Amino acid sequence: MQVTETLSEGLKRGYSVVVPMADVESKRTARLAEIGKTVRLPGFRPGKVPMTVVRQRYGSAIDSEVLEESVNSATQQVLSDRGLRAATQPKVDVTSPGDKQDLQFNVEVELLPEVPMPDFGAVALTRLRAEPTPESIDKALNEIASRQRELEPVTEDRGARTGDTLTVDYVGKVDGVEFPGGTGTAMPVELGGSGFIPGFSEGMEGMRPGEERQIQVTFPEEYGNKELAGKHATFDLKAGALQQAKPLAIDDALAEKLGFENLEDLRKLIAQQMQREYDQVSRMRIKRDLLDSLAKGADFMVPPSMVEGEFASIWQRVKNDLKEGKGDDEDKGKDEDTLKAEYRAIAERRVRLGLLLSEIGRVNGVQVGQDEMLRAMRTEASRYQGQEAQVMEFFRKNPQAADGLRGPIFEDKVVDFILDLAKVEDKTVTPEELAAEPEATASEATEAQPAASQSGDAEPAA
Repeated sequence: MQVTETLSEGLKRGYSVVVPMADVESKRTARLAEIGKTVRLPGFRPGKVPMTVVRQRYGSAIDSEVLEESVNSATQQVLSDRGLRAATQPKVDVTSPGDKQDLQFNVEVELLPEVPMPDFGAVALTRLRAEPTPESIDKALNEIASRQRELEPVTEDRGARTGDTLTVDYVGKVDGVEFPGGTGTAMPVELGGSGFIPGFSEGMEGMRPGEERQIQVTFPEEYGNKELAGKHATFDLKAGALQQAKPLAIDDALAEKLGFENLEDLRKLIAQQMQREYDQVSRMRIKRDLLDSLAKGADFMVPPSMVEGEFASIWQRVKNDLKEGKGDDEDKGKDEDTLKAEYRAIAERRVRLGLLLSEIGRVNGVQVGQDEMLRAMRTEASRYQGQEAQVMEFFRKNPQAADGLRGPIFEDKVVDFILDLAKVEDKTVTPEELAAEPEATASEATEAQPAASQSGDAEPAA
């Protein structure tokens, strides 16, 4: 095989490759012979079909198969002989298929860069830790009790107030005309509760059973029904039954109602759940700090096509958000060129971090085990109640889909590997301090977790 380098520019390489016709013909003959052993044709005994007949019948298909195999194996040999790793699928242009003369093709490929290993021991981080307070547990208990509350009729002579539930008949109108879905009867409305148009439940304040009232509201601009979004409306109301929440004691009886032996067991479970939530926030924050630290020290070339692919994904989301009025406040007032430059920088940072984490994992033997993959698939399947078996079967038949679960697991294992070697100081803070958003640059605030693969060929997260 003859190989001539035709391009060496940054991470891009190009080669002209010539594979002797004899090598291609040898593969073609071997494949035809293999088929001839098993093929069944009328008039011939199995395994006794003449080679000329086999070639006539299957030659075209075999030629395509052998050409693809020869090009792929030659391309891999070119990369392997030079110690190169492809970042993207090589682009191949066949100039001579190797049927009557040597196989000749040109190949261009982008390479994974040389990624220097950071000094993990020099990475200094602070891990914030928080524990549930008795007050926070009490607050959670009160919320649980409120969801378990029972209603009882209001017997005193008074109007509806915040926290009460008032049953109403209503007719909604826009410009004096009733609109579809704007009419209802005997609907219970909790005054001050969520899920209503702003001003709807508040407008019932003071209403008494039997009272009629007209209230005015404005549908939110982001309301689901575009025909009503942002419009003013009136609702004609007639009040029915008025009920109030029956006080529910926070005691062993409440705990037993929820399936616990006593209140202490319920408090323990709440504390455990809150601790898991705090630990997740702590993990997220130290991981972000670690990625920021790694990004500052990472200075190597990244494959342009990977950056372009990541940027295209980011920019499509940005355009969709802007179209729907959900754009980032910091982006308002910026022209498109400025926004593209900023988000392209974010894309490059993500790709660089993805490559760095991938290389750290590859060099240090970080692996994702089959048991971890199985747990991840089961967790994903559990999100589709009643279809768990179908989801698991889908993963078994579509390894690429399952590999989508591998990246986050691999990344977390690499992060754990680095944290074990870094200088990490634990600091106890209040839950409020833990939840407070730290100041961040635009690129840091917008950045999602970079993806990394176990193979070392990182693909940035979309």
